[in-house]
Amino acid sequence: MILKNVPVTDDHIHIDLINGRGIEAAKDFHRSGGTHIFLVSKPAWSFGIIPKSGEDYRKVFDITLETAEKIRETGVVVYPILGVHPAELTKLNQFMTLNEAEKIMCDGLSLAAGYVREKRAVAIKSGRPHYPVEDLVLESSNRILFHALTLAGEEDCALQIHAETGPCSDVVDMAKKAGTPVFRVVKHFASPKTPLTPSMLAKHESIPDMASEKRSFTMESDYMDDNQRPGSVIGPKSVPRFTRKMLENNLISEEDAFRIHKDTPEKVYGVEINL
Repeated sequence: MILKNVPVTDDHIHIDLINGRGIEAAKDFHRSGGTHIFLVSKPAWSFGIIPKSGEDYRKVFDITLETAEKIRETGVVVYPILGVHPAELTKLNQFMTLNEAEKIMCDGLSLAAGYVREKRAVAIKSGRPHYPVEDLVLESSNRILFHALTLAGEEDCALQIHAETGPCSDVVDMAKKAGTPVFRVVKHFASPKTPLTPSMLAKHESIPDMASEKRSFTMESDYMDDNQRPGSVIGPKSVPRFTRKMLENNLISEEDAFRIHKDTPEKVYGVEINL
């Protein structure tokens, strides 16, 4: 009952109608008090796709949009985020040169930007590997990330990045050079020290302190909806449940909850979060 008048937004969640629980996971989110989600496209390999051109990502993006339509039937408001997972670089590099893989990923991101332009998606997803890679791979990844930042600036939209653990402070200068406001760059699976907009895993122990400091951040589950990895990273009920628990224990205020779940995502993504 405590969430009755409070919007609850999951800033990074996957729902997979093919390989996961699909709509049942979305219903779990809704029944637990969740109201809005940012539905993030899954890697191409999730659907058995090995892109040979940027255009091959269209099937991944269209699957995401079809999923969004199905989820809306449950009463959840859905904002799609489309892009290319940074780990795809090392996957593609098994089948082609690094330069070829980089071009395909950049072209895929340009395709995603087209969906934003058509108002079929609200943001782009990119980043760089969160695991150790060779210098050449890291350099290629940073070029792809810069391309994504440039696209976000051109389309006046947000960019969610998946990257290494830590603040990713160097992305601030990259964003400025690319023409993207830093507050519109969201660090998915963030740590509190990032100068980007943090999207915090719902169970992160720093959330109450960040809220008391009036920080601008969002909450996420990073739920993967993969039957091979049930409950990873945390379940679809997590954002509503942790929000409710923190409110009940006076760890955050209702004002804090509105800032986390409404004010910040509205500012970052240019959307409306209403009950």
